Amino acid sequence: MPTPEHTNGAPCWNDLMTSDTEKAKAFYGTLFGWTFQTGDEEKYGGYITAAKDGKTVAGMMQKDDSMAGMPDIWSTYLRSEDAAATVKAATEHGGQVYMQPMDVLEQGSMAMIADATGASVGVWQPAEMKGYELAAEPGAPAWHELHTKDYATAVTFYQDVFGWDTDVMSDTPEFRYTTLGAGDAAKAGIMDASAYLPAEVPSNWQVYFAVEDADASIEKAVSMGARVIDGPDDTPFGRLATLADPTGAMFKIVADTGQGAQSAADA
Repeated sequence: MPTPEHTNGAPCWNDLMTSDTEKAKAFYGTLFGWTFQTGDEEKYGGYITAAKDGKTVAGMMQKDDSMAGMPDIWSTYLRSEDAAATVKAATEHGGQVYMQPMDVLEQGSMAMIADATGASVGVWQPAEMKGYELAAEPGAPAWHELHTKDYATAVTFYQDVFGWDTDVMSDTPEFRYTTLGAGDAAKAGIMDASAYLPAEVPSNWQVYFAVEDADASIEKAVSMGARVIDGPDDTPFGRLATLADPTGAMFKIVADTGQGAQSAADA
């Protein structure tokens, strides 16, 4: 599988902020076949990089005291040629800044913002680290999706701030979904979640990981302390489920993803 080409505005990285990195490594290593490398504590704060078959697929980081009380969470990062300009545009279009652009030595520059609907999303300006090196293969990221309580505002925000060229996949009261790009070339999705997200749950980005067998993966995950949040569900493009890992971080799995946009949307 060739290394994914990360285009501006598209997802290029995902990482886990966790209360227990050792437990997370044991869980995801067994579930997805990941191996791990821990970065220098002084240079990279002990940031852990996960790889599948020698290709990077994700990162994870131990939560510090400043994050006490915050849930463990997977985050999506969108590529930017200029993180500072993207952050500035985000504030001009109704977003908030959680973390101003910060250089990660020779790797690149990162920032963390909330979009105009309150969903947290990362910004990554690449240098040496371009993004994950494997996608839509078992054990690798397969799809990234925003579940938003304000669909129209979200679509406009990503068009204006990240330059998304969007395609309306469905626009009915029951199901509204827009993608970055169209059809097989789509790279991310925005779903109208106003009808089902509870009041206490903010708009949020969700990460799908590809697996060979959804049911077998669920069984393995549950045996290690995970919980099934939703599914598994059959769709025309794959079998999907939403899980929470042993410390509560939510993620999705999808089996047989031929067309990630559609399979994710049909969930």
